[in-house]
Amino acid sequence: TECVSGCVCPEGLFDDGRGGCVEQNDCPCSHNNEWYSSGDKIKVDCNTCTCQKGIWKCTDDVCYGTCTIYGSGHYNTFDGKFYDFDGSCEYVATQDFCGDKNSSGSFSIITENVPCGTTGVTCSKAIKMFLGKTELKLENKEYKEIQLDVGNDVQYWNRTVGLYLVIEASNGVILIWDKKTTVFIKLSPDYKGKVCGLCGNFDDKANNDFTTRSGLQDSNPLNFGNSWKQSPMCPDVTEEIKPCDLKPHRKSWAEKECSIIQSEVFKICHSKVNPLPFYEACVHDACSCDSGGDCECFCSAVAAYAQECIKAEACVFWRTPDICPIFCDYYN
Repeated sequence: TECVSGCVCPEGLFDDGRGGCVEQNDCPCSHNNEWYSSGDKIKVDCNTCTCQKGIWKCTDDVCYGTCTIYGSGHYNTFDGKFYDFDGSCEYVATQDFCGDKNSSGSFSIITENVPCGTTGVTCSKAIKMFLGKTELKLENKEYKEIQLDVGNDVQYWNRTVGLYLVIEASNGVILIWDKKTTVFIKLSPDYKGKVCGLCGNFDDKANNDFTTRSGLQDSNPLNFGNSWKQSPMCPDVTEEIKPCDLKPHRKSWAEKECSIIQSEVFKICHSKVNPLPFYEACVHDACSCDSGGDCECFCSAVAAYAQECIKAEACVFWRTPDICPIFCDYYN
């Protein structure tokens, strides 16, 4: 046979993917299209992974789950399902009163959505958090405590961290609110598969998150969302609102502003968190906020992507004196 030209590593050595040959113990590992040398460590959620002989070895701690609700009806469930639902009513965001009517639980979080702008999209106006026999109502940048007659005592602590009000309860529920339209709900791993509502069931499977109040699986976010309304008097949402079609004169401005999500500024994050759903949500919000607060809607939408980037270990510095500035001296 004829000779075939080729470049191979000497016997006993391995191609390291970077044009060199190494011993097996020095094989690198790949994560999000980046190479890491043997012995390097990375954080994945709450676990630490170490590169050993070309394979990631990770700790297997069970992590807190996070559900995000922000802007004009955008939801990212505990299991990472991203969807939009614009309903004007009170809805169950998450609770552990699932199953039959008499099932007991320790908490419930309700989001009250109201129209923001003239197109009919809705934003979260107030949050109600029921912890045992305490009701906390978060509204107008502050919160009120109401004592109820029935229920167990559940302790909780509140503190302000930068822009956010954080409420942490002894039963493993944490609520983080930016005093505007963004809410993060964090649950301890004890609640895996035991919660229900617009934030899904936290069982590590995104494909069954649209479980209605009656326990049925649905593929339509509107049917799913309608099933979790608190009052039967509220009208059902029958169609998805497309604010940029209703306000075409705002569309080019919205696309121009939101392009920052797909720009060089966020480049380090693109391979870790898909920017497309966040860009589309940003354009949707920038078109819809047409009765004041345009910048607030835009900034919340970009901040939601930045938050996911930070969770994925991609630090992004996107705020400038011209784009969504924050006066740190004041908040410190």
